[in-house]
Formats: sequence, C-alpha cells, structure tokens
Amino acid sequence: VQLQASGGCLVQVGGSMSLSCQASGRTLLYGRHPLAWYRQAPGKQRELVADISNTGFADYADSVKGRFTISRDNAKNTHYLQMNDLKPEDTAVYYCKLQYYRTPFWGRGTLVTVSS
Repeated sequence: VQLQASGGCLVQVGGSMSLSCQASGRTLLYGRHPLAWYRQAPGKQRELVADISNTGFADYADSVKGRFTISRDNAKNTHYLQMNDLKPEDTAVYYCKLQYYRTPFWGRGTLVTVSS
C-alpha cells in the first residue's frame, strides 16, 4: 500500500486549507480500512488529529474539534482533512495513515505552516 499526501502550504491565521491522501495498491479494498491524519510539530511527538472508520464514523482531537473535518471518498481511494480557522499551533507536518488490518501504512507527510 502506498499513500500520497498533498495540500500542505503556508496560510495565515484564521485561514483554511484542505489536505488529501490518495492510496494505491494492487489488492487494496480501500473501503474496508480505517483512515487517519496525524501531525508532528517541531520538537513534539506525533499526535492523532482525526480518524474515520470504514463506516464513516469520525473522531477528533479536542484541539481541532469544530475546526477540522475528516472525510473519505472510497471511489477515489482518497481521504481528506478540511482545516478551518487555522491557528499557529496547527503548524506541523501532517501525515496520513491507512490501517491495513494490523499494519499501519503512512504517507510521507506534508508541511502545514500557519503564519501570524
């Protein structure tokens, strides 16, 4: 399984941005697998931002609730993270993840910088 994340860039405080992550793999049945977005800020550990189950149930870190939305499009093998009202503390490298049964697969990461 390969994951390709995109969409990271520089944005001002209060702005919006959308990340996407497309999966590929010969035997991948995309709709079966939970998906997630994590982030890692400089000097900090990687943390879970949001995840979405194979049935579409979404959950969020308290720090992003009400501002971020995770979604998935199984027909496109892609999941998304819509980020609104961005804050400087949202600055981080964002990683997408697909949980393939007991094995996690990660995208390479995309940098989101929120400038004040």
